[in-house]
Amino acid sequence: MNYVATAVAVLLTAAGAMTLIRIIRGPTTLDRIVATDVLLAITVSGIAAEAAFSRDPTSLPVLVVLSILGFTGSVSVSRFITREKQ
Repeated sequence: MNYVATAVAVLLTAAGAMTLIRIIRGPTTLDRIVATDVLLAITVSGIAAEAAFSRDPTSLPVLVVLSILGFTGSVSVSRFITREKQ
């Protein structure tokens, strides 16, 4: 089980690092916004993996709030972009 936790941590760290590179080097604002949403999804995945490995359900409210925050942010940005192009 320890090997699985290590592998998950390494993969999530690599994904987070690549996402941070996209946030820094993104050519457009929309690329940076999408990368920020992906970083939030990686964070939620990391918290969920930690909760699964430790078998502790106390982080479930945090996961719900972060998921709602990510969804709301994505919808508001997409509505802003569609209004801007009209």
